[in-house]
Amino acid sequence: MSQFFQIHPENPQPRLIKQAVDILRGGGVIVYPTDSSYALGCAMGNKTGVERIRRLRRLDDKHNFTLACCDLSQLGLFAKVDTTAFRLLKAHVPGPYTFILDATREVPRILMHPKRRTIGLRVPGAPIAQALLSELGEPMMTASLILPGEDLPMSDPYEMRPVLEHQVDLIIDGGYGGLEASTVISLVDGRPEVLRTGCGDTAPFLDQA
Repeated sequence: MSQFFQIHPENPQPRLIKQAVDILRGGGVIVYPTDSSYALGCAMGNKTGVERIRRLRRLDDKHNFTLACCDLSQLGLFAKVDTTAFRLLKAHVPGPYTFILDATREVPRILMHPKRRTIGLRVPGAPIAQALLSELGEPMMTASLILPGEDLPMSDPYEMRPVLEHQVDLIIDGGYGGLEASTVISLVDGRPEVLRTGCGDTAPFLDQA
């Protein structure tokens, strides 16, 4: 049975954030709000947690997992960022974007694309997500909470409880979530390529393509 924390979306309670991070450090899988939609998360090195999320989402081994980072400097430890990519990242993080970049050796192999050696990275701006990442002190493996057969993410924490209470360890209620996942932008080949249109504006990247 999962736990259920009601955390203020603008002023997260430090006590509850610490308890949530203790669950992550203990090998748990959580549901938490981002600035796009609700997402699943686990500690970066938690192989069992990654597999639980993979099964829950029914993701194949070609899925590009994402690391949620607290800021641009942390993101730079896990991705190879050239000058062009840095300018684009600096202009759009934090925000509702996931960027696909070449991974560094710091990224656990289980999280990389098996052939391209790439990784998704994002810096969410939502206060709860930022508080979790700050307390955790490292990136969190994350994936949008879109269940198999559905096109939209789950948005109501009270509807999540009966569906997910035996599949995750914690559901964070931070209010209603968005109905669009993050916009996914590949920066791998030097030019931005929009891979998924979500709640982040694609126009600045189309101008650069």
